[in-house]
Amino acid sequence: MNVGSICVTKQFSEYPAGRYRKDGSFSGEVFRDDWLAPYLGRHDIVEIDLDGAMGYGSSFLEEAFGGLVRKHHLEPSVLRKKLKFKSDDEPSLVDEIWIYIDHANS
Repeated sequence: MNVGSICVTKQFSEYPAGRYRKDGSFSGEVFRDDWLAPYLGRHDIVEIDLDGAMGYGSSFLEEAFGGLVRKHHLEPSVLRKKLKFKSDDEPSLVDEIWIYIDHANS
């Protein structure tokens, strides 16, 4: 089993914000297209450590994770097998992310 890990604050930004690339270098679209989708393509499981960030906006989370379904055509059932989250700082973030994934095509 090939497992990849992304620590958002160490590898991406302590200040993830915005939905689209035009919103800045640390937007949900940048995270999804430049980090998350490539990792999902290379690994069976991707562990994402969400701890330590100065908060996550709903637009960032929806674009990063819901966008995997809309833009990369990944089924929520596949993502449930491939994505694992660590969020000790704010456990409700994980539930929020799954809602965005499950409702991305609604």
